[in-house]
Amino acid sequence: MMALLEFEKPIAEFEKKLVELKTFAAEKNMDLDNEIMAMEKRTKELKKSIYHKLTPWEKVMIARHPGRPNTLDYIKLLITDFVELHGDRLYSDDLAVVGGIGRFEGQPVTVIGHVKGKNTKGNVACNFGMAQPEGYRKALRLMKQAEKFKRPVLFLIDTPGAHCGIGAEERGQGDAIARCLAAMSNLKTPVIAVVIGEGGSGGALAFSVADVIMMQEHTVFSVISPEACASILWKDGTKAAQDAAAALTITAQKLLKLAIIDEVIAEPLGCAHRDYHSAAKLVAASISQQLAGLVSLSTEQLLAKRYQKYRVIGEMGAI
Repeated sequence: MMALLEFEKPIAEFEKKLVELKTFAAEKNMDLDNEIMAMEKRTKELKKSIYHKLTPWEKVMIARHPGRPNTLDYIKLLITDFVELHGDRLYSDDLAVVGGIGRFEGQPVTVIGHVKGKNTKGNVACNFGMAQPEGYRKALRLMKQAEKFKRPVLFLIDTPGAHCGIGAEERGQGDAIARCLAAMSNLKTPVIAVVIGEGGSGGALAFSVADVIMMQEHTVFSVISPEACASILWKDGTKAAQDAAAALTITAQKLLKLAIIDEVIAEPLGCAHRDYHSAAKLVAASISQQLAGLVSLSTEQLLAKRYQKYRVIGEMGAI
């Protein structure tokens, strides 16, 4: 059974009653089409009223939903002929980052993304989507390979942040992330980044120096988690929900207004975790449109536009 967030429970009740009504009509061979249509309409209206008025904290909860489609799900739905490539050629293969080559609508691409599990066992295996230095070095290796063969790079971002354990720091976590940022700023091939869940801290920023940054409608993107922010500013982690989440400006809609991102990708009514295929179609349509514009540019134009994009972020006149 899919995990329910607190504000989703009224929807679940309506959907349960709708199923019961349909079952009753079928068992008794009764014509209840009008009643069923009325119930479906009320359920749809309830979804709209809830999901169109979500608070920043509620969006955080949706972005972290365990049933939300992850990078592997989107690869299966969007990429054909996918071949995963492993290892950083220095230390090991980090399961928190998946990368490889395939075709997006017939176009050869390199796909790199964070991986979260769908349950406790899966999350432990991939360290809850928190990459080690090896994950970022693997990503860097694949970026350079994509540049060599002139393949566009698609990044799928979904992480609470980079792993901050002692071992990761000893093996150069900060250096690995910094090298990704530096390489992406001058990568001579189109780069598209899509936030598909939680875009947290430097772990997400490492994959975000892109020509186009897009976020799904109910995702978040921030330099720090609301919990960590609340602990630092108010010395009280319980303020994450009410104060920190709102103050951080982490929602896709607000980041679009600030010109931090380039597009908000709509999600199916009820969010991506309720309809993988519709969510994937919406993501594919946005990637297709953006990619068509990028591949038409010369390398010089591509790099000049990327430079200008990041040069003006934060300037008051550009907002």
